Amino acid sequence: MMKMNLQKINYQKELEKLLTRLEKEEKVPTLLLHSCCAPCSSYVLEYLSQYFKITVFYYNPNIYPESEYTKRILEQQKLIEEMHFRYPVSFLAGKYDTGYRKCRDRFYEMAKGLEEVREGGSRCMGCYELRLKESAEIAVAGGFDYFTTTLSISPMKNAQKLNEIGQRVGEEYGVQYLLSDFKKKNGYKRSIELSGIYGLYRQDYCGCEFSYKARQAEKCV
Repeated sequence: MMKMNLQKINYQKELEKLLTRLEKEEKVPTLLLHSCCAPCSSYVLEYLSQYFKITVFYYNPNIYPESEYTKRILEQQKLIEEMHFRYPVSFLAGKYDTGYRKCRDRFYEMAKGLEEVREGGSRCMGCYELRLKESAEIAVAGGFDYFTTTLSISPMKNAQKLNEIGQRVGEEYGVQYLLSDFKKKNGYKRSIELSGIYGLYRQDYCGCEFSYKARQAEKCV
């Protein structure tokens, strides 16, 4: 399979081409959408639910502390219940095993030696891959047509790297990754508007223990 040169790709235009093609098909495709949080998923769900039957997969073993994880996953479920969609949207929770720490250990094992790396560096790339691999595995097991993540909606996230990782993981697992850059076409702005409409909790740090401590340190300056 020939790999595309992602360096030259406009991800939003590629997505629009695919969506135009899908609209002409009789079957509504299925999408496993990895979500990092309710606010980021809001616009993505509003947008993509016009074209896909979506299952929101909430898999974020990086979230710290556990109370924050609980708050975010409840907000995600609340949003899905309150939003209206053209096609069905369901919810699937990934593992967050704080009792035996099996799932959490996967994140900390990946981050070992990278604790002091600044946000957006190699630790974050490893975290993206960890979550996308789990998403791809679930997508294959569930027979989904596509999988993708809401992460590219954030101005703080590198869409090129996310798409490179997503496509590589998709090829590895045998499921198509939906190329995207959801911050385009005012996607991030719309997510803020939707957060206000639905009264969503918007966190002030990415999610992991390292980003949490970095944000706390900034507040003390």
